[in-house]
Amino acid sequence: MDFNMKKLASDAGIFFTRAVQFTEEKFGQAEKTELDAHFENLLARADSTKNWTERILRQTEVLLQPNPSARVEEFLYEKLDRKVPSRVTNGELLAQYMAEAASELGPTTPYGKTLLMVSEAEKRLGAAERDFIHTASISFLTPLRNFLEGDWKTISKERRLLQNRRLDLDACKARLKKAKAAEAKASTVPDFQETRPRNYILSASASALWNDEVDKAEQELRVAQTEFDRQAEVTRLLLEGISSTHVNHLRCLHEFVKSQTTYYAQCYRHMLDLQKQLGSAQGAIFPGTFVGTTEPASPPLSSTSPTTAAATMPVVPTVASLAPPGEAALCLEEVAPSASGTRKARVLYDYEAADSSELALLADELITVYSLPGMDPDWLIGERGNKKGKVPVTYLELLS
Repeated sequence: MDFNMKKLASDAGIFFTRAVQFTEEKFGQAEKTELDAHFENLLARADSTKNWTERILRQTEVLLQPNPSARVEEFLYEKLDRKVPSRVTNGELLAQYMAEAASELGPTTPYGKTLLMVSEAEKRLGAAERDFIHTASISFLTPLRNFLEGDWKTISKERRLLQNRRLDLDACKARLKKAKAAEAKASTVPDFQETRPRNYILSASASALWNDEVDKAEQELRVAQTEFDRQAEVTRLLLEGISSTHVNHLRCLHEFVKSQTTYYAQCYRHMLDLQKQLGSAQGAIFPGTFVGTTEPASPPLSSTSPTTAAATMPVVPTVASLAPPGEAALCLEEVAPSASGTRKARVLYDYEAADSSELALLADELITVYSLPGMDPDWLIGERGNKKGKVPVTYLELLS
């Protein structure tokens, strides 16, 4: 118990000394040991890495889970080392509602059949979203959290130790400076040996006392300098390891982009399949009419650049792929308007022909269109002057 009390008293004395040194530095009453420029750059780089990692981590969590309450719940489960419960995605919930609506409104009706088709597509989208969230959490969020909760805590701990070692070093420097000043003052006391031998004895004793204080202060300074240098080297090595952290985070970032690309590719494929199903179903439900006479099913992202519009639209089959098996491809030179007649159509968006069988379109121009028996309902034959070719229905507004 006595030993513990002495240790507590010693720790309290060290804490008090550091507090005094820190306060005097803040008021400009004490000198401060400055770190070299390279070390300061390492500290600033580490702080920036920590701050931006926190921001990227938080925003990625928002991207993967926009619901704040759900994020808090998942955080609590992780802190309690419990398995996070499986959560239904928004797409899966929408698919469930659509399926229930189709069952109640009539699954054999046109509306019910369409609800079921969209429901299946939304279910696949929800499953793809679930896979993306899981992959992104493992490959991207987990490494960022590990850095903040592991490596950064170690760096912070060593930096605090370095700060304490620096305060101890500067306190030792201040004590040595005071001891030397007192020793110099004691050595200048007038020699009263002849008149006052007692004063001479006292001055000699004071001088010897301050000599001992100087020696003690120099010894403490050497120890403090050694501990400071050792701690500075440890901290420097940890700070230089930030470069390895950047390399690791770069690899994780590539994995995140890869998983996100896969997710969007799956969504595109599912929606393209759904669009084809809806086109075929609409042609069967409303025979003899044109599909997509109101708004296009999937307008391109840009109506100004034909190249951009063609790149963002779904890949459509060519003329050769439209021909039934075993028959020759459609020859545009031999195509004539059907007996049902032709119609005028206004072009909604620019369209760049994928091959010679298609007709390039410019927004707002008027063309003549007609269909052929057995032709894909998503396509029409378009004519402009002496030019003729297949055109996508989703790019047209058919005029009465």
